[in-house]
Amino acid sequence: MALVWLLSCLALLGAASGCGVPAIPPVISGYARIVNGEEAVPGSWPWQVSLQDKTGFHFCGGSLINENWVITAAHCNVRTSHLVVLGEFDKGSPGEDVQIIKVAKVFKNPKYNMFTIRNDITLLKLATPARLTDRVSPVCLPKATDDFPGGMICVTSGWGLTKHTDKNTPNTLQQVALPLLTNQECKKFWGNRIADVMVCAGAAGASSCMGDSGGPLVCQKNGAWELAGIVSWGSGTCSPSSPGVYARVTELLPFIEKTLANN
Repeated sequence: MALVWLLSCLALLGAASGCGVPAIPPVISGYARIVNGEEAVPGSWPWQVSLQDKTGFHFCGGSLINENWVITAAHCNVRTSHLVVLGEFDKGSPGEDVQIIKVAKVFKNPKYNMFTIRNDITLLKLATPARLTDRVSPVCLPKATDDFPGGMICVTSGWGLTKHTDKNTPNTLQQVALPLLTNQECKKFWGNRIADVMVCAGAAGASSCMGDSGGPLVCQKNGAWELAGIVSWGSGTCSPSSPGVYARVTELLPFIEKTLANN
C-alpha cells in the first residue's frame, strides 16, 4: 500500500510540471522491438510526433516539448513545407482526432555534422500552438545533471520499418523497451564513431529502424518520462544485435535552451 502511495506521489510530481505523464498509461512488455516491435496503447506516448510531407508520407518522428516546439533529428532535413502531426496512432485511419500543424521555423543545430552525425538535433517552431489533450502533451526535458546509466531500461517509439526489407512502414505506432549502454560498451560495436553527444540503446534483440529517425528515446525518472535521446543512426539492416545510436539530449541542452529563449 505504501508503494502504491509512493508511486502516486511520483506521478503527481510529473503531472505538476505538466510534462512526461501520459493521461493514457503505456503498457510495455519488456523486450519486444520496433524491429521485433509491439503496438503501443493508442495515445500512451502523447508527445510522439509524425513528420509528414504534403502527400501525408511519414518520413521522421519527433517529440513535443511544449505547445510551441518539437524536437527531431537534424538528419531528417525538415523544411517549412513539411507538416507536424500530433495525436496520431494509426496512420491508416481517417477517423482519428489528429492535429496537423505547419512548421513556422526550422532551427538545425549549426554544429550538426552529416559525416560524423554528431549534434543530430533540430528544433521546430510550430506555426500555431498545439492543443494539449489526453492524447497530445509534452515530454519532459532532462536536467543537465540527469544521469542515464548503462543498463537502465528506456523506451523508443515510432512508425519505422519493422523489418529493414519491408517496403512500407507500419500504420500503427510501435514501441520497444531497450537497455541503455555506456559509451564504452557502445564503442565495442561502433568504435570511435561514438561521441559524448550520443547515447546507445539496444543490442538485446531489438532496434529502431528507418522511419523512426528523430523520434524519442524516453526514460522514466521520478514518475515522469524524460527525453534522453533522439533516434539518430544505427545498423543499415536495423540489426537487433547491434545498438542503435541516439543524440544525447543532456549534451544538447545549451542549444535547446538558447533557441527557445531567443525565439
